[in-house]
Amino acid sequence: MIFRSAIQREFRATAAAMFVALFAILISVVLIRMLGQAAGGRVPPDAVFALIGFGALGYLPVVLTLTLCSAVLITLSRCYRDSEMVVWFASGLPLTAFIRPVLQFAVPAALVIAAMTLFVTPWAEFKTEEFRTQLESRDDTTRVAPGVFRESSNEQRVFFVEVGAGEDGKLRNVFVHSIEGDRISVVASAQGFIRSDERGDRFVVLEDGRRYDGVPGTAAYKVIEFDRYEILVDQRRVASPTVRARSTSTLELMQQRASNQLGELSARINLPLAALLLSLLAIPLSFVNPRAGRGANFIFALLAYLVYSNAINIVDAWVSQQRMGFWTAVLVPHLLMLGVLALLFYRRLAISPFWRAWRARA
Repeated sequence: MIFRSAIQREFRATAAAMFVALFAILISVVLIRMLGQAAGGRVPPDAVFALIGFGALGYLPVVLTLTLCSAVLITLSRCYRDSEMVVWFASGLPLTAFIRPVLQFAVPAALVIAAMTLFVTPWAEFKTEEFRTQLESRDDTTRVAPGVFRESSNEQRVFFVEVGAGEDGKLRNVFVHSIEGDRISVVASAQGFIRSDERGDRFVVLEDGRRYDGVPGTAAYKVIEFDRYEILVDQRRVASPTVRARSTSTLELMQQRASNQLGELSARINLPLAALLLSLLAIPLSFVNPRAGRGANFIFALLAYLVYSNAINIVDAWVSQQRMGFWTAVLVPHLLMLGVLALLFYRRLAISPFWRAWRARA
């Protein structure tokens, strides 16, 4: 049918454009946050792109949900503004005729969102935590970066390197500040490098420098000039990944069934259902009066999304706190949204002159 093929083709085109725009915004936000953490020394520069990828996968279901409902809303609003809806209504199609093409477009997308929330997102969260644990387990030599003050794992030593390793593998203008009890030690050298001994212990080897030892507040400082000075780097205990509900696989959540895990499971189920209902909600909210403002329906759609998503987050939190049952949290928000959806459809159909004319002919 021309009606269904035309409307679905426009749904797909609008969804593609919206996804590119929203995904670009997502990548930009994650990139800025990771670059800020890398500049502050909390994330090594070589780990930025991996964490960006994992973070993007974690937020992708939300982006797909926004893409789905925005595509339906923008497409149908354009039909109202260009008076295409008048043609469809005059040909005998009621507003409910748009439910089927919207579902044909939204159901495959909702299945993709469900696959993301149930399988891909937990895997991305687990990999993010595993990767961060590996970064935290690195020794202090890997924390040395040119132009950045880096604190050691035991928080008793600070490294600064002005120039990174060149072709000879040596660092230039190295500064080390350490605290030993009530004494402080400051070491400055012209160059240095990192070496490992046969037991696997790693050392920062400094050359052509000075060491200043003393107690703050006193004049009893000792200055030592050296040609070669080695600092043993403390090895950190390998940390085990933190197991959180968000990084636990869906099958494990279903088997363990703890309160916080049931809250996470309900959140994974609620998101694809919310995406499907929001796409249907966009049908009555897409009405635009060509003689009035064009942004009112978008404001109502945004408010509906915020209220709906916050309600889902609240019931998921209540499940984790054992204040609400699992199936209640899964069913109640969507049943309420179905009621709101039916009310909006009824209101829009009741004021439509084409609907009244169609009922009169029937």
